Amino acid sequence: MMYKKFLTVLLFVIITSPVFSAGSSGGSGSGGETKPVSQYQIGEKMINKAKKFEKKNKADKAQKHYKKAIGYLLKHNKKFPADPNTLNYLGFAHRKIGDYENAEIYYSMGLELDPKHVGINEYMGELFVVTNRLDKAKERLAVLKDCKCKEYKDLKLVIEGKKESKY
Repeated sequence: MMYKKFLTVLLFVIITSPVFSAGSSGGSGSGGETKPVSQYQIGEKMINKAKKFEKKNKADKAQKHYKKAIGYLLKHNKKFPADPNTLNYLGFAHRKIGDYENAEIYYSMGLELDPKHVGINEYMGELFVVTNRLDKAKERLAVLKDCKCKEYKDLKLVIEGKKESKY
């Protein structure tokens, strides 16, 4: 009798343990297991940290985080090459470290996949402002015209010289 209770409790513990659940059900999010973090998510986290360092005027630390982000994003891009969001962040991080040529390449690749991508259009417009190509920046603004989004307003202010590119 005691043996039967022991087996019942043991079976219950095994079935409800996160390790067993993730292995048998494919990891549904229950049982406390954590999903693996993608290279994209790590890259995104590095970019967000870099932005915080910029706000604190810690440019060297920000640059290091942008460079780390590029490494993670390149790994993700190698595995998933047709993701405009990854290409957007690759363009963004390259722009932030002053590598405008590669930034433009990644933004262009992203726009080939998704010509109306709000983030890429805004950031590429900002790149064009920084590289003194206002006519091209205005083309990016025109794409955003009907989006009713903050990216349109932000890019417009950058083009008008009323706002510095925040990111």
